[in-house]
Amino acid sequence: MFKELKPATLADNPFKLIGADWMLITAGTPASFNTMTASWGGLGVLWEKDVAFAFVRPTRHTFGFLEQSPVFTLSFFAEQYRPALTFCGAHSGRDVNKVAATGLTPAFGEAGAVYFAEARLVLVCRKLHAQNLDPAAFLDPALNGFYPERDYHRLFIGEILRCLAR
Repeated sequence: MFKELKPATLADNPFKLIGADWMLITAGTPASFNTMTASWGGLGVLWEKDVAFAFVRPTRHTFGFLEQSPVFTLSFFAEQYRPALTFCGAHSGRDVNKVAATGLTPAFGEAGAVYFAEARLVLVCRKLHAQNLDPAAFLDPALNGFYPERDYHRLFIGEILRCLAR
């Protein structure tokens, strides 16, 4: 069972949480959604709001769901779910039903938010801003090496509406 916390009370190290533990970014509706694994993002305060940052390439199936949905979720899991996160990062929702393949259980919150019952931490976010990364603004030319296909990420900034933890 989840309990609601204030984001500022989280004990997790965000660098480990996002960069090492990974997360599932999920968007859509209870009737039609997609999820993807990510290890790029951030947590902080912007515009006097607790926010989460997520980066998604336009080539990812989840991208279209993020574009259409007013909310998205970030779900974090215990290490035992690493195979499910690996699967969700290696396969497209265009080709496979990730829920069926991983056995994860969708859960539904306000505003149509979709997350997973097995998660240990869920951030329900309302989109505030979306912006494409502009390679002309890269100050370090080495960053271009992340984009051999020139499929630059879109940054999504979401206000954390709910922080649910086990």
